[in-house]
Amino acid sequence: MPDQLLYAMEVTLNGLMAGVLYALVALGFVLIFKASGIFNYAQGVMALFAALTLVGIQDGQVPFAHLINAIFGTDVHHFGWHVPAILAILLTVVVMVAFAWIVERYILRHLVNQPGIILFMATIGLAYFMEGFGDMMWGSDIKKLDVGLPQGINIAIDDTTFNWFGYGFFIDNLDISATIVAVILVVALTVFSQYSKQGRALRAVADDHQAALSVGISLRFIWVLVWSIAGFVALVAGIMWGSKSGVQFSLSLIALKALPVLMLGGFTSIPGAIVGGLIIGVGEKLFEFAIGPLVGGATENWFAYVLALLFLVFRPQGLFGEKIIERV
Repeated sequence: MPDQLLYAMEVTLNGLMAGVLYALVALGFVLIFKASGIFNYAQGVMALFAALTLVGIQDGQVPFAHLINAIFGTDVHHFGWHVPAILAILLTVVVMVAFAWIVERYILRHLVNQPGIILFMATIGLAYFMEGFGDMMWGSDIKKLDVGLPQGINIAIDDTTFNWFGYGFFIDNLDISATIVAVILVVALTVFSQYSKQGRALRAVADDHQAALSVGISLRFIWVLVWSIAGFVALVAGIMWGSKSGVQFSLSLIALKALPVLMLGGFTSIPGAIVGGLIIGVGEKLFEFAIGPLVGGATENWFAYVLALLFLVFRPQGLFGEKIIERV
């Protein structure tokens, strides 16, 4: 097998793995948009805040340590214990559920029937508040996140495993673990949306708020539920990306890569988020492999947005989005 073809296969496989992670981030946007019609600008910061909280709980950090030390003249930063990863994750989930309740109670409840731009601006304010609150609560230094996921480069497929013409693929163990977790979560969310009572209620709210209210579905419960799920998705995304590059404030920028995914798949489609993520992941890797050397490289930084722009021009509703026809 020619080396170029082998490398293209390796690039495609890595692109699929990256695409699953993109889809995971995009799912948080889709869930909230379906249930409340809000484009949640804060989704990326939610991933950052969840990862910061997880590291803080796991390492036994004192919340607001810098503020406490400045006021009382102390020098306390840690409680002196280390929380197991599983327990720290569960406690972080509780924090994100509490965050969802606070958002519904003090923001969404007061913005019912407001124009979409007002809701969008509210999530922008929420994003900047969470970023500053996370900084004040846990500090702004880069933190190492380790929940036990295997890391390091490994030969995932070699001549002793599958014997693909005697060639092997070099794949990051963390990418394999992240892909497996992301696939499980995506499947679970899809099954939940399609077959559970709460999932059907969520889809009913997405179709028509007034009709859902008329049959006894509580919008407040649905909003808390969907923001809780989005918070859990943000936590998983924060764990995967934080384990790869450390928990730092640039982690919130992963939401920007989810935007092209949403434009391709549609803002209201869970399958669209999955397909869009895979297209972006594989497309940007193969484009960098084939075209990058001809244009000086770094095409991964803009390929997804150019592709999304083309979709906005020729198919603005995305691959799986509904085409809206308004009578005038």
